[in-house]
Amino acid sequence: MREPVDLRRQRILAAVRSRGATRVSDLAAELAVSVVTLRRDVEELAREGKLRRGHGVARPVTDEAERPAPPAPAGDGGPVAVVVPERHSYLYETLHGARAAFEEAGVRIALHIAPAAPGAEQPLVERALADGARGLLIAPRWRDRATEEADYAWLARVPVPLVVMERRPRRGSALHAVDAVCTDHWYGVHLAVEHLTGLGHRRIVLAARDDSPTARALRAAFTEIAADHPDVHEWALALSSPGAVPDPAAPAAEQPVDLPGLLRGTGATAAVLHGDVDALMLVQALRDSGVRVPEDCSVIAYDDVVAALGSTPLTAVSPPKADIGRAAAELLLRRLARGAEPVRRLELLPELKVRGSTRPLRGA
Repeated sequence: MREPVDLRRQRILAAVRSRGATRVSDLAAELAVSVVTLRRDVEELAREGKLRRGHGVARPVTDEAERPAPPAPAGDGGPVAVVVPERHSYLYETLHGARAAFEEAGVRIALHIAPAAPGAEQPLVERALADGARGLLIAPRWRDRATEEADYAWLARVPVPLVVMERRPRRGSALHAVDAVCTDHWYGVHLAVEHLTGLGHRRIVLAARDDSPTARALRAAFTEIAADHPDVHEWALALSSPGAVPDPAAPAAEQPVDLPGLLRGTGATAAVLHGDVDALMLVQALRDSGVRVPEDCSVIAYDDVVAALGSTPLTAVSPPKADIGRAAAELLLRRLARGAEPVRRLELLPELKVRGSTRPLRGA
């Protein structure tokens, strides 16, 4: 006999209240119903205010840590403007997290895609404000520091609540006192280096981009960590691809993108590669030159967007991309609802996902 709907929903509420956030698919399997049926139950319970629903999960409303940010005041009207760079899969994943939070709060998004040109974000923001945007969530491209500095002044004058997502404005700048949410990339590099040295690797190369705030943060973090680490005997930096610089037309001022040659020259047995697509291409270049991954060289990718899809799935540092977007959206919703509050600069820690591209050094 099929279980009555009311009883099933009581069991759903009991499970969510006791466990916290719970996947809809797990609840469906446990209650022996289809995911579609379970999702309808969750939606109805959410409409009744008995729980919260997210992308594939049900959350209790009584758990303060999971309580949604206060919704924007009713009657304000107007969407929240979200500005992200074009063709940026990493930031698109953060956008999914932000979208879920805004949808749960009943706030409409006006999405603006910024082309790859210096200063492209400013006219988009001005247009959004003219169209009635009541808040702004933005992830500027900032290919170089000059572009970043040029954006500080006008962003600081934006007349609506503003949250900068996955960017860390320079300390003491005009944007220092603006809400921001980003990944702790220093910790991500730390995870990678600790994993490699723990496997016995003593000579490590970082092949990274140099055309984004994340890339520059990774390069600075690796330089600091590798120079100070007692188990790193030799280290080197290289570009991850010829076009991974702020101005692709300018000559590269450092090592060419010859990772096999750099590994031979330094005796390195491990590499950290940013970002995923560059990492997969560099692993192919290693293979073509006779360097096997992970037998001859352990590799860690940084971003974890498509790192797991390679012929050898890559161990990767995985920033909490969707959680960054959700936290940024909830911070903006809080600002819209409560107005004057202390400025918040949040950092979320990434994690290391170990796959098949790292192994202990032979003889270590």
